[in-house]
Amino acid sequence: MTNIILCGGNGTRLWPISRTLMPKQFVKLFDDKSLFQLTVERNSKVCESQFIVSNAEQYFLALDQLEELQKTNNKYLLEPVGRNTAPAIALACLALDPDEIVLVTPSDHLIKDETEYVKVLQIAQELALENNLVTFGITPTFAETGFGYIQAKLENYKCLMMDVECFKEKPNLKLAEQYIEENSKLSIQNLPSKYYWNSGMFCFKAGVFLEELKNHAPYIYEPCVIAFENKKIENATLRIQHSYMLAIPEDSIDYAVMEKSSKVKVVPSNIAWSDVGSFDSLYDELPKDENGNSQNSNHIAIDSKNNLIYGNERKIATVDIEDCIIVDTGDALLVSKKGSSQKVKQVVEKLREQKSELHNIHLTGYRPWGTYTILEESEGYKIKRIEVKCGKRLSLQKHFHRNEHWIVVSGTATVRVGSQTSLVRPNESIYIKMGEVHRLANEGKIPVVLIEAQVGEYTGEDDIVRIDDDFKR
Repeated sequence: MTNIILCGGNGTRLWPISRTLMPKQFVKLFDDKSLFQLTVERNSKVCESQFIVSNAEQYFLALDQLEELQKTNNKYLLEPVGRNTAPAIALACLALDPDEIVLVTPSDHLIKDETEYVKVLQIAQELALENNLVTFGITPTFAETGFGYIQAKLENYKCLMMDVECFKEKPNLKLAEQYIEENSKLSIQNLPSKYYWNSGMFCFKAGVFLEELKNHAPYIYEPCVIAFENKKIENATLRIQHSYMLAIPEDSIDYAVMEKSSKVKVVPSNIAWSDVGSFDSLYDELPKDENGNSQNSNHIAIDSKNNLIYGNERKIATVDIEDCIIVDTGDALLVSKKGSSQKVKQVVEKLREQKSELHNIHLTGYRPWGTYTILEESEGYKIKRIEVKCGKRLSLQKHFHRNEHWIVVSGTATVRVGSQTSLVRPNESIYIKMGEVHRLANEGKIPVVLIEAQVGEYTGEDDIVRIDDDFKR
């Protein structure tokens, strides 16, 4: 069985922790591991390999985090632009044997009952062998309006799975409460629930899914085949070309296939599942102190309780504060009442309207060659700390609006400026004039750390003209 891991999504409801270039699935929220890493660890116990579907930026984050886990049996499919889950899954399935059973999972969900999880996967795998499309239904514990629901056919109830009556859109509160009430009445009669949260996880043969997609959504299937036929292959990485990806209509697997197919089965899954889709749900999953505050060594609490406190850079002191969410990331501070954190995505919309970069990137940015951290920024200048991994190099590039000064702190940098190449050692510096072609490489055995001072009328990250790039950006 192959685990197709979908890495799309920006997690806007977890801003400012989650941002476009470091979305929530790659943020290390639980015991210094990310939701992506927990997904890989969990599913690699039952799957022989991982097939990562992501965009180019997330690809390098996934590479780094899989290297930390020492997972090597990985394949990648890179989308130049997202077209929702149906095309993403189809393109991955086209790369597999039609009889290969795939487990499709998001990369940003938390599952705590792994013993029960293995059991439901075994049931799903058996159903998939019989050419069914299997989805996993989570028994609702409260009236949630942020999830889609699955309505099961009770008359076809079998002890471990059911046929699907239909899929339900995200309901209003009154309708969600009706679902809970109806499930409660059935429970009194020792009957299974009728309504389940749609977990977004699926299991089926690659070929069966493609056949159902072809039957029910040929408008997606046909351009997916064309896009796949024109892919570029580099080792275990498949790159879909931009023009072919744009030709694929956007649609979810639910709309394109699951709501139309007669082969769908739902496996009730009581697996302690959470999509960690808001700060309220994150609070529920984090360890807490004796006053119900999330544990944080930087937090000083005076008569404060039941708060989510997140921040690793500065001390956070609270006095007589209850039921609040306080998130400090160095360049942004969020304060919210618990129960209102779904509105955080409105903050992100405001930031986009203001053309701010705060929704896009943290003070520390992750690149395939290493990281950079903005130490100070003001009109006319920016100061960064840059760390370049061993054996990596930045793109050959130039800038139109800024000059750069590089001061090496540790390691030895190989620097090309124009036609000249030189070694720059600790406590040495080099100057790159505006418009000069340049590149920095680390050919040594330890990371290169340097301070970069940019001076110019514009210091935005988009003032880069790449002439040559190892990472094909």
